[in-house]
Amino acid sequence: MSRNSTSLHLLSTIPATPDQVFGAWTGRKKMERWTHPDPNAGVEVDVDLRVGGRYSICLEVEDGHVTAHGTYREVDPPRRLVYTWSWKEPHPMRAETLVTLEFARAEGGTEIRLSHDGFPTVDDREGHEVGWNICLERLVDLMSER
Repeated sequence: MSRNSTSLHLLSTIPATPDQVFGAWTGRKKMERWTHPDPNAGVEVDVDLRVGGRYSICLEVEDGHVTAHGTYREVDPPRRLVYTWSWKEPHPMRAETLVTLEFARAEGGTEIRLSHDGFPTVDDREGHEVGWNICLERLVDLMSER
């Protein structure tokens, strides 16, 4: 990936089946356990998992709350998930971006290929890269608990 790109591409292996990983990525209770970089912060998730359905992830932050939200464009369990990503409230990034996830069986579990495209600035992409990496580590920890 070019360091000037407005796209982010990550690869992670999660110690669980594709069905289990897809469920953790789309199930409200599981999402509340891994979708915030701070494990002690409050998270409230709402999911309407269908093409055209919406989701929201309300995260506690230092000065209150921010909410990531969007619309599901593709829902193909347990192989593929595509959705828009935007921020509400005081978050500085005001662009709608696109998250594409592919889940494939791999040695040791499930390989996740995450693409997050359309960042308005390199700083926005870099900030999300840090957040996604922490959240993916938390997802590994969650799925290792099973």
